[in-house]
Amino acid sequence: MPRTRREKAGTTGNRAVMKWLFTFAFIVAFLVVFGGFVRLTRSGLSITEWNPISGTIPPLGEQAWLAEFAKYQQTPEFQQINFDMTLEEYQYIFYIEWIHRFLARFAGLFYAIPVFYFLFRKTIPFREFGIYFAMGSLFIAQAFAGWIMVASGLVDRPSVSHFNLTIHLLLALSLFGLSLWTAFGHKYGFPEKSKKAKWSLASKLALVSFILLILQIAYGGMTAGLKAGHVSDTWPLMFGRWVPPNLFNRWINLFEVPQTIVFVHRWFAWLGLLTVPAAFYIVRKQKYPPQIQTGLLWLIGAVALQITLGVLTILSYVNIWVALVHQANALVLFALGVYFIHRLRALDAKSG
Repeated sequence: MPRTRREKAGTTGNRAVMKWLFTFAFIVAFLVVFGGFVRLTRSGLSITEWNPISGTIPPLGEQAWLAEFAKYQQTPEFQQINFDMTLEEYQYIFYIEWIHRFLARFAGLFYAIPVFYFLFRKTIPFREFGIYFAMGSLFIAQAFAGWIMVASGLVDRPSVSHFNLTIHLLLALSLFGLSLWTAFGHKYGFPEKSKKAKWSLASKLALVSFILLILQIAYGGMTAGLKAGHVSDTWPLMFGRWVPPNLFNRWINLFEVPQTIVFVHRWFAWLGLLTVPAAFYIVRKQKYPPQIQTGLLWLIGAVALQITLGVLTILSYVNIWVALVHQANALVLFALGVYFIHRLRALDAKSG
């Protein structure tokens, strides 16, 4: 039986693997959004130990609950913020974090079992295992980063390090993006490894937009970690000014000061509203396929929606549901960014 072009390129496309990867990517995205719910409900520090095996079962019986609550009562968050919390209130935030960790364990199994099954059946040839090994490594890395993040809020501060939170988020996004990229390869075909296609202007603009989005998400992570969204509930002004004083008097402000971080997060998004229409103008002028042009129109709409949701998050003083939709739409933008780079690079390869 003759080999397909994808097989000649050294990478085999498979529909079952594609469906698995898309589903896995969705689970990862759901975990990211649920992580936002954990953060917004201040539930993330409720479980003070990381027990990957025994932690699958919540406390059973009153004595077990009292023992778990006693551990939480030793944390800065309880002593400084939740000092009047009852056992019933503690159980509520405990279960939110427990569900979060349970879903993470499920995601790990949903990755590991199929990948070894596909390897055993040779659906995924062993020579192509590298990218799937990278996914597994990313999953483990973001799990460790998650615990390091939690541990940073159990010692001398009632909140996690915003740097650790952002690293945890970016590792999850890397896993999400790599899963999508590989799934798109199984759906549309993999490029020939020996062929180095030049980057077209549209592809370059798509890449620039994607990098800007990642930076914006990183600042969103730092904003969340510092709870900087609560700094000001007015827009477009902050503290009655377009640019409050002393925001940039030190470079370290860009990474440490809540007012500066949320100011950057507020306005950096507008760059995306410029680069995406520019990419649309290029693909329309150069008569790219209709699905690319239509998709970019949807992307422009998604960027506009994201900015609107960001403004509503500010005006609502970080309403939990508005903030979660804002976070979920950021993942939609990220997925669309991966899709457009993948498809535009495929067109570059064909035209080259």
